[in-house]
Amino acid sequence: MNPDPKQAAEAQYFLISVAAQLAGMHAQTLRTYDRLGLVSPQRTSGGGRRYSDRDVELLREVQRLSQDEGVNLAGIKRIIELTNQVEQLQQRVAELGNEVDRLRSGYRPDLSPPQRSTALVVWQPRHRRT
Repeated sequence: MNPDPKQAAEAQYFLISVAAQLAGMHAQTLRTYDRLGLVSPQRTSGGGRRYSDRDVELLREVQRLSQDEGVNLAGIKRIIELTNQVEQLQQRVAELGNEVDRLRSGYRPDLSPPQRSTALVVWQPRHRRT
């Protein structure tokens, strides 16, 4: 999924210490989650982590699933993967819907496929071999 360039330019990014505070976690926990692939923040050219608002929301969700729902980290990772997959599929469905609408708006009867005939044709060979 490609973010909107305008939104990306206006997005806020937080240092790991600020993101940890916003999520109510220790910075080391964020490093662990990054290492496990639960939350993957953007990186600076020097390798520093930069967390977006969405990353902070995801950190809060990881914490909720872990503490309130008792889901282990492997389960949380799978939930995140499936959630991302659903979002991608929903986006693809929307794209295909737009494509169908675009094709319908340009519908031309002269280019439509011919209708199938329901006529019955009886075939008999001309000559029988003896």
